[in-house]
Amino acid sequence: MSTNSNSSIYTENWITVKSIENNIITLDNKKMVTGVKIEPRNIFILDEQTQNNVIDSLKTFYNLIDYEFWLIVADRPVDVNLYISQLQLKMNDSQSPVLRKLIYDDIQKAEMFVSNDVVDTEYFILFKETSTDAIQKKVRSLITNLASCGLIASQTSNEDLRMILDNFLNGGSNFKSGTVMS
Repeated sequence: MSTNSNSSIYTENWITVKSIENNIITLDNKKMVTGVKIEPRNIFILDEQTQNNVIDSLKTFYNLIDYEFWLIVADRPVDVNLYISQLQLKMNDSQSPVLRKLIYDDIQKAEMFVSNDVVDTEYFILFKETSTDAIQKKVRSLITNLASCGLIASQTSNEDLRMILDNFLNGGSNFKSGTVMS
């Protein structure tokens, strides 16, 4: 077996993450990874000409990026527990049988999402850089150019970056640590 750390079977030998803070993953080699999160948009409900315009704009956008980047599609579990709790409170406060039935139906639908492991699909463009000035310039450029394609984007958050790493390293499962009780 090679002594090269890239061929190691142990995750900690090839994941070089030093920290995740200020919306940036800092690597052991001083490089930084960040990017933008793109809000999903279903262009296929638009008329054909508008669809073609968006697709052509995206083609131009991708061809203008002159640095290495990663287009990431990640699934994030949907947490509807707060929504269900709010519905239950409204149902308890309601006196109308019709309104109570409508709220109960909504609770049933929300519980279906929980039992079927429904996820939100999120889209990211990530890149690696060595200077924070270059990062901010690239982030602003990505957001502006995506807006010209009719898409809304914002810089990735620490939570977004952790979720992306969780998706790749743990198959989408969040790692929760705690005390082992006997």
